[in-house]
Amino acid sequence: SRVCPALCESACTCGLHADPVSTRENERAVIEYAFAHGLVDARPPKVRTGKRVAVVGSGPAGLAAAIQLNRRGHSVTIYERSDRPGGLLRYGIPNMKLEKDVVDRRVRLMEESGIRFVCNTDIGKDVSGRELLKQYDRVLLACGAGTPRDIAVPGRDALGIWFAVDFLTMVTRRLLNSNFSGTPDEPVRGRRALVIGGGDTGNDCVGTVIRLGASSVTQLEMMPKAPEKRAQNNPWPEWPRVLKTDYGQEEAASVFGCDPRIYQTTVTGFKKDQKGNVCGARLVTLKPEKDETTGRVNMVPVEGSEKEIPADLVLIAAGFLGSEPYVAEAFGLKLDGRMNVATQADGYRTGNDRVFAAGDMRRGQSLVVWAIAEGREAARELDESLMGYSNPV
Repeated sequence: SRVCPALCESACTCGLHADPVSTRENERAVIEYAFAHGLVDARPPKVRTGKRVAVVGSGPAGLAAAIQLNRRGHSVTIYERSDRPGGLLRYGIPNMKLEKDVVDRRVRLMEESGIRFVCNTDIGKDVSGRELLKQYDRVLLACGAGTPRDIAVPGRDALGIWFAVDFLTMVTRRLLNSNFSGTPDEPVRGRRALVIGGGDTGNDCVGTVIRLGASSVTQLEMMPKAPEKRAQNNPWPEWPRVLKTDYGQEEAASVFGCDPRIYQTTVTGFKKDQKGNVCGARLVTLKPEKDETTGRVNMVPVEGSEKEIPADLVLIAAGFLGSEPYVAEAFGLKLDGRMNVATQADGYRTGNDRVFAAGDMRRGQSLVVWAIAEGREAARELDESLMGYSNPV
């Protein structure tokens, strides 16, 4: 209810002529009422099956799967390489969008119901896949799509250039470690920020640098600016391909007087000062051009459109390429052409019958709601492999 883009609202029949049903707000009101009135509690299973399951990764897919497997009576241990559980929910989404006490209260309920968390443990490095399979009857991999898409241009090695999730993780970790008594603004305050990428993570970066005192912020978007209203070829109930202005852009407009986004633009290089710090970026305008061979429309540079802008802090929010290979290698698993763990065509089982995969690690970068759905379905299939059948829980 906090981070879903609400695909259901965009397809709501009420939205055809008026405002759609506010599904997200309704869901949030229901669950907050339930917590406030003691209606959500830990419910450990009355009977244990004697089966042990390891879940690798404590993001939305791993948490959803663990809850379901524990309810079925299996003993579940979640391994997380970071210092706190939550994965993307913890460190990839800023506090103003998803308060961390929301994650903490769910983790506490899971612990009270018998699920064990092991943090600061990197499977494939600290513990081998072979060791894990010796200890557990089944393993579910839910490590996300952690390989960020880089920008290979001159000057990329300059100091002050971050991958977006690394930056957001740093900010959140410092806030949590200080119990919100300090502000991790040292890398940001007074700097001219450049955010590369127009998606949700890019927007989160825009909102974060503004709150940490950036003197200006510019956001680059490769694609053309979307229309204000639905086009004729984009009818309801299709997802509306219209201009989306999120909280980060709204805050930038309020603080700096204009929308931070520059459309149809990308980076061709970075400038460094004498100390090796980034101090500027070279940009080029793009135009759509159809490839007559493939039929695809590509964004290509416009000759003579190059320009330079100042930038002391650069955040790359260009998406992810897929899962990190070393986890799959630890279990002898194959990756598909998109760097995702390959599973059997009809489900979530990998090339190893005792190892399953779910979430972004299996389908690629996607939505939290998809990760939750994948975790639950993978848990059902894993449960069936252990017990011969699976009951809904």
